[in-house]
Amino acid sequence: MPEFAQLLEGYRRFREQGYPQQRARFDRLAAEGQSPKLMIIGCSDSRVDPAQIFDVDPGEIFVVRNVAALVPPFETTPGLHGVSAALEFAVQVLKVKQIVVMGHGMCGGCRAALTQELHGTRPGEGGFIANWIHLLDGVREPIAAEHGIEGRAAERAMELAGVKVSLENLRTFPCIQEKEASGELKLRGTFFAISEGVLHVLDDETGEFGPVH
Repeated sequence: MPEFAQLLEGYRRFREQGYPQQRARFDRLAAEGQSPKLMIIGCSDSRVDPAQIFDVDPGEIFVVRNVAALVPPFETTPGLHGVSAALEFAVQVLKVKQIVVMGHGMCGGCRAALTQELHGTRPGEGGFIANWIHLLDGVREPIAAEHGIEGRAAERAMELAGVKVSLENLRTFPCIQEKEASGELKLRGTFFAISEGVLHVLDDETGEFGPVH
């Protein structure tokens, strides 16, 4: 069956089963608008859907997904700042109380950042990805020195480091600095190991990730 036809079949099941079950919620969301208290920044990888992993209903989380779950540092240069715009909307308009960065295992973007396999490619042929994952250049060298650039140990180190890079970059945004300092906003780092189905949470004091039991 063609891929789009499968989507339509799923839509029909949703209309027959899911939508009627959630009708009251959808009516309320349509009438009152959205007011999620939590934002998740995750990877575009098709295997790690935050709504499925956290088992939440529509309207409960505001989600931004991109290659490797990365957040660029705050900047005001001209350009199309998609992640920054979403952050601004979540923090200033929706007034979310928490922002969760969720990295994941077997991340292709983190692996590419480690191996630099897209280095020198042109936009449209890998260059856009290469430019984006340059955000991880600062953590690549120490990881490569300790683990090399191939193998699961190296990839896992890069995946975990990527979460920390995004958290650091979040803290360069003035609106986030202000709200975190006042206690209005909490930042959290998480990592989902898709091969195990286990969520790990970053401990702010130790700087280490630990599994959620």
